[in-house]
Amino acid sequence: MPKKDPFSVEFGHRVRRLREAKGISQEDLAFQAGLHRTYIGGVERAERNPTIQSAARLAKALGVDVAELFDEITARPAPKTETEEVAVPAKRSSSTRLKEEPKERKKLRFIDLFCGIGGFRYAFERAGCECVFSSDWDKHSQITYEANFGEKPEGDIYAVGEADIPKFDILCGGFPCQPFSLAGVSKKNSLGRKHGFEDEKQGNLFFKIAEILDYHKPQAFVLENVKNLKSHDKGRTFQIIHDTLTKHLGYTVYTKIIDGASFVPQHRERIFLIGFKPSRDFEFPEFPKSGPRLSSILEKSVADKYTLTDHLWNYLQNYAEKHRAAGNGFGFGLVTGNDVSRTLSARYHKDGSEILVSQGKGKNPRRLTPRECARLMGYPEDMVIPVSDTQAYRQFGNSVVVPVVEKLAQQVVQTLRRPVGQKLDLVLQDLPSGTGLGTSKRTKTTYRTRK
Repeated sequence: MPKKDPFSVEFGHRVRRLREAKGISQEDLAFQAGLHRTYIGGVERAERNPTIQSAARLAKALGVDVAELFDEITARPAPKTETEEVAVPAKRSSSTRLKEEPKERKKLRFIDLFCGIGGFRYAFERAGCECVFSSDWDKHSQITYEANFGEKPEGDIYAVGEADIPKFDILCGGFPCQPFSLAGVSKKNSLGRKHGFEDEKQGNLFFKIAEILDYHKPQAFVLENVKNLKSHDKGRTFQIIHDTLTKHLGYTVYTKIIDGASFVPQHRERIFLIGFKPSRDFEFPEFPKSGPRLSSILEKSVADKYTLTDHLWNYLQNYAEKHRAAGNGFGFGLVTGNDVSRTLSARYHKDGSEILVSQGKGKNPRRLTPRECARLMGYPEDMVIPVSDTQAYRQFGNSVVVPVVEKLAQQVVQTLRRPVGQKLDLVLQDLPSGTGLGTSKRTKTTYRTRK
């Protein structure tokens, strides 16, 4: 059994007694103290040593002086280490060691910022990691997240102190993309609103990520955004982000635009920024060149409410014809089960115009159902959708494609498991001939870990 720090044990018992005497739950105490619920549980189980700031918050929520939390605790806090202290086993013979089972690897810990409905969490947990903190300001997304993971994310990340976020190895975040997306920029321009970093509500959230990275200095991060981030404001926005992560925070950053169509029947191009500190060799994984078709996610029986009314269908056709005559590209996306759809957006609840499923001649097309949207983003069949259709469409339209992130998560974990400084070998592999190059063979570059 791991040996727990005596100070943490006494402190955790003190907090639990005061909480129970006050008649409140761990969740209530977390809310009143402005701390995460899992943090309270960790303190009471003697798994966390409190910071001075956290102790002050706990004391205030419990209605006691800070000194009362520490009175008569004779043990001194143990230095924080990566792993718990364990008893040193007796020396064993080589034959005995061969028979023993290998020790279970310690899970890498990640935080889930701007978590939405948990796309990053599904992906990184499948890759063997443990989520220790989540945050999203949208109350409807919090409902969906809690229904599926059993814990409610923290709200506004600006209200969370960096010191109150548990220690972690990987920061994950799909920071709000509307200030940088083509659709978002066009809409804000038409309304005379600011976009990019000048969007005070959402555009500056990247710098909160930078503050958290600067404070905790995790080994890695995985960030996601719309591909337009790279070209927004003539590339200046991306340059600021890249310089902040590399020059100011010291990370080695790898970027790539990836289309989700490798795994789901939807063209959804997103840029991923993956960083490591200290620097590590990293290669983006290969993705299938083609993926499934819409028939793989469509339900066999769909309620009539998803079929477009005559009025809406006539409006969309007339609207498309008007813009076609003017030489514009606006229109609806009519698809069959043999197709790959356009990108599902957060505005899908309005008219569903970007993805309309054909129901044959003589019948108006229909929207996707929320369950079909879940499949379109790669979520599992047992995912709970506890919100209205309108909110579900918004949530899936703002989500990451889960299997894309899962593939990246596996590669990030594999990279972090290698010793720092270990290089990747360049390997040339023969590819089949028959490409118009006579009998010569082509090669492609792949990488493998040096032994």
